[in-house]
Amino acid sequence: MCSRYSLTSPPEAVRAYFDTKNALDFPPRYNIAPTQPVLIVRRDHAGDREQHLVRWGLIPSWVKDPSEFTTIINARSETASEKPSFRGSLRHRRCLVPATGFYEWTGKPGQKRPHMFRPRDGGLFALAGLAEHWVGADGSELETMAILTTSANATMEPIHDRMPVIIAPEHFDVWLDCTTGTSKFAETLLMPPPASLLEILDVNPRLNNPRNEGPDLHQPPEAA
Repeated sequence: MCSRYSLTSPPEAVRAYFDTKNALDFPPRYNIAPTQPVLIVRRDHAGDREQHLVRWGLIPSWVKDPSEFTTIINARSETASEKPSFRGSLRHRRCLVPATGFYEWTGKPGQKRPHMFRPRDGGLFALAGLAEHWVGADGSELETMAILTTSANATMEPIHDRMPVIIAPEHFDVWLDCTTGTSKFAETLLMPPPASLLEILDVNPRLNNPRNEGPDLHQPPEAA
């Protein structure tokens, strides 16, 4: 499960890390939540990497009325190639989701404690995403995405049994190349990252409310 994440690096740092032809202007975001506009990286028709804004919460192309469909924020990597909601996107519309951290919670309802997972050396990393393009009968359009998840690695296991798939920079081209119309090779990347990649930090309980934002959300609980 991945229901909240952060992207706090400057736009130029995101452009450089993902080697995109454009850099969208956006503020630091410490508490990105489902249904919000989010940044993805994909390949354009010329094969160049580009940044694009979509809504977090995938709407399959075959849905008749998005208002009556429960948006999908995560897709299980083990079964994505079999599910009608994801198999087309897995073959033809794979994307990367820039992030600087993601969150999980422990504790009882009303006393949830948020934990942030981020690279031990800081900076950016890429979550594996699936993009979709919905077109209504009236010509209206909606671009959305979901984050692929996998089984937890040793770092994640004490907190949760699932975690987002993380794509290493050396695999960006393989993941984004959808020209073959098959996902067979890309599916080999859908595995837990090395346990040494991430560290865990306890953060401000104000993060529990998706309407809260700002750098204070990354303070330890005692400082908050």
